Amino acid sequence: MKPNITMIGMPSSGKSTIGVLLAKRLGFSFVDVDIVIQEKEGRLLKEIIAQEGMDGFLAVENRINAELAVVRSVIAPGGSVIYGKEAMENLRRISEVVYLKMSYEEMERRIGNVVDRGVALKPGYTLRDLYEERVPYYEKYADIVIDEEGKTLGETVDELRAIIEKMMARNGGCAVRREQRRR
Repeated sequence: MKPNITMIGMPSSGKSTIGVLLAKRLGFSFVDVDIVIQEKEGRLLKEIIAQEGMDGFLAVENRINAELAVVRSVIAPGGSVIYGKEAMENLRRISEVVYLKMSYEEMERRIGNVVDRGVALKPGYTLRDLYEERVPYYEKYADIVIDEEGKTLGETVDELRAIIEKMMARNGGCAVRREQRRR
């Protein structure tokens, strides 16, 4: 059975907030992969990055997302999960991938201080560089795109829940398989 939902998007797009609300409304579990990484590694994310660098962190993130095995869950990985080939293969296999789309300006407004929000930037990178680099990946991997522009949190959750419930109803309780939708 494949009724898992994976939320992808930029930092502050609401992957965790919307994910928790969606899980409650669907009767699913909620999995915050950043917490799973910290538990499995026995270190905070910032400690992994400080000790192993960004490439080391991305390798850890890729491995843990690639091994993730859950059922009837809303999954919220970190925004950088899209760089991990094995991670994305697994998440696409076990779930419908939802891209929470928002403009650069909205992301910048929500994030505020990048350092305080824990957003890791490559040396010399700006927030705009990160946004422009990641958006094509999010679009590539998304089964469902939810444009958050001008919507409240509740409206976004309701829109997504309606889409997921329709998909589940059409497929007897399981999320629609990618192959069926692409025909």
